[in-house]
Amino acid sequence: MNNETTTLISLKEAMKRVDHKLQALQAQFKELDFTKDNLTQKFEHHSKMLASQAAQDELWRAVLALKFTSMELNIIYSYVIEVLIRLHTCVLEKLPDLVRGLPTLTSVLRRKVKNKRIQVVWESVLEECGLQEGDVTALCTFFIAHGNKAEHYSAKVRQMYIRDVTFMITNMVKNQALQDGLLRAVQLIEKGKTVTAPEEQKSSLKEFVIPTVKN
Repeated sequence: MNNETTTLISLKEAMKRVDHKLQALQAQFKELDFTKDNLTQKFEHHSKMLASQAAQDELWRAVLALKFTSMELNIIYSYVIEVLIRLHTCVLEKLPDLVRGLPTLTSVLRRKVKNKRIQVVWESVLEECGLQEGDVTALCTFFIAHGNKAEHYSAKVRQMYIRDVTFMITNMVKNQALQDGLLRAVQLIEKGKTVTAPEEQKSSLKEFVIPTVKN
């Protein structure tokens, strides 16, 4: 075997070793890319969770810091409870076979997470009412914070006390999410048929919980 042949064989073997090293590096880079993407997704999810929790905390602080008089609080509460009752009623109208399984709006909020049919109906009801998930969260937060001490006023009584509730909300509620939710609640009730709030419905609403933030 001459020197040229030996050199050629050595060169081929060296190229194979380099090629194997390149393949190993490519595999390592792919693994690193996968790890990077996985960590990025986890970081983004964690960031969203923190942002959601921060927004929820801010909402709670805003609700608890409201400076409404008892009369003003009752008026706002009346709009809130009527909207919550309407949402529950609309869902049941679209799911008559699930009436027994959805006795409260709380049950709707809980079960829609794992039940696609309920989720679709819920989204449809929100769209029809001109509301968003954030509005419901704000209204439920208000209800939980003030529901035990507030009293429901009928539409006629509300009009006797305050002519422009929208102006009152805009001036006194500084948290944007809470302000938007309350304003949309007023708009929904004022433009539609007023919902009555019988005692049995108000009692069932005491079981409300705030829905978890996803999206």
